[in-house]
Amino acid sequence: METATGLDVLEQRNFLEIRGRSIGLVCNQAAVSRDFRHILDLLLPLHQAGTLHIASVMGPQHGLFGHTQDNMIEWEGKLDSRTGLAIHSLYGENREPTSVMLDAVEILVVDLFDVGSRYYTFIWTLAFCLKACSERGIRVLLLDRPNPISGLQVEGPVMDSEYASFVGLHPLPTRHGMTLGEIATYLKDSFYPKVELDVVRVQHWSRSDYLDETTAPWAIPSPNMPTVDTATVYPGGCLLEGTNVSEGRGTTRPFEIFGAPWIDGWKLADALNGQKLPGVHFRPIQFQPTFQKYADTLCEGCFAHVSDRRAFQPVLSYVSILQEIRRLKGDLLQWNEPPYEYEQVKLPIDILAGNSWVRESIDGLEALGEVHHRFLEECSRFEPNRHAHLLYSGG
Repeated sequence: METATGLDVLEQRNFLEIRGRSIGLVCNQAAVSRDFRHILDLLLPLHQAGTLHIASVMGPQHGLFGHTQDNMIEWEGKLDSRTGLAIHSLYGENREPTSVMLDAVEILVVDLFDVGSRYYTFIWTLAFCLKACSERGIRVLLLDRPNPISGLQVEGPVMDSEYASFVGLHPLPTRHGMTLGEIATYLKDSFYPKVELDVVRVQHWSRSDYLDETTAPWAIPSPNMPTVDTATVYPGGCLLEGTNVSEGRGTTRPFEIFGAPWIDGWKLADALNGQKLPGVHFRPIQFQPTFQKYADTLCEGCFAHVSDRRAFQPVLSYVSILQEIRRLKGDLLQWNEPPYEYEQVKLPIDILAGNSWVRESIDGLEALGEVHHRFLEECSRFEPNRHAHLLYSGG
């Protein structure tokens, strides 16, 4: 049977939940139906006919249509010439919807495409929306989507609240194994109990399914997230953003490609393949990023070929990558200084990891088995909380 996202289900119900209401809409270009129609294009005729009223539209990081690169402070409120609607950014001066954005809003409709990693800022845009709506008595209607890298595998450390930032406002494992709707119920119950939240659930999705094993659409949710393969490595690959190693931005395969001008890709590949990490093989490459780190400079490194994505452990694998680079290149591997994602004090690697011990384990070349054991312990402690908020079965 065909997978139906929350948007598809809402359309099947003829938008009953929001007919006759004044709504705010939080979405970006990935909020498409099974036939690739954008949510705005589905709702605009209803708005123009007076069936419902779209009071405002808000977009997360990278803009409503994903036109800005990472960490770029974006446009503020403007009038969209095509639709005539007020469009606001939730990644700029305001990350939490303001009174102006929520003026006349009775229901805030959220349709955001999460990629299964705690760093992905759309989760925390949702959290700020829940907070704002809780304070104003506005109902939130979340249109759920599958976790594109499955809802079974959970990995990495659980964020320590001391390291809260816009890549993790509340505790979650790095690879959380939840849908955005499940995370929303967790956030409501644990942090925003007063908010009225309804989740329109996905139909015909099993937790074991990757998105490309379903009929649900993939539309690029952010500029450097082109494929499900990218999302598969991203829970580990994003750690490289906290270093002077290129995570492959400026190439056609970000996060699968990594390296630097001072790395010997062949030695690194040999060292990594010698670790026999499950489900992945590292191929030495040269590449030349077109923007960001080492733009227009020849780099060496590796391509991470995931051969068995259900066995692959992305967070552990990329910790191993950083350990091997430290082992081979010593102090040439450096930790980037703040600011990063609005954090002005703590090291970017620490807010990405959600702690300092991951960085320390890399610097100290701690046995990878010990790192893995700590990941398992932290995920095990969080699991009862996660399990209490799961909406889907299968696997």
